[in-house]
Amino acid sequence: GGGTGSGMGTLLISKIREEYPDRMMCTYSVVPSPKVSDTVVEPYNATLSVHQLVENSDETVCIDNEALYDICFRTLKLQEPQYAELNRLVSIVMSGITTCLRFPGQLNSDLRKLAVNM
Repeated sequence: GGGTGSGMGTLLISKIREEYPDRMMCTYSVVPSPKVSDTVVEPYNATLSVHQLVENSDETVCIDNEALYDICFRTLKLQEPQYAELNRLVSIVMSGITTCLRFPGQLNSDLRKLAVNM
């Protein structure tokens, strides 16, 4: 959420797009929150990286860091959620979205169909 991934990640995405322009690219981006981190530049970095995501990826899933924190605090009853718990929730979201790519089924059998159906 506005850290190394917003700069380095978008640079990698643009380089991958240059090398493989015909490939589908899906990204998962965490939107920063003052509840989780107090780094002043995170919102700016995240905002500036959105342009690169829109230009270079076919599908971007935005995940709200504050919502992750609230799920850990309110639903999972964790008093002080750590990055490990937040990352675990992100991995569950990613796993759920990509289930149709990993297991046989009639819906969303590839990234193009997934993008259309979302």
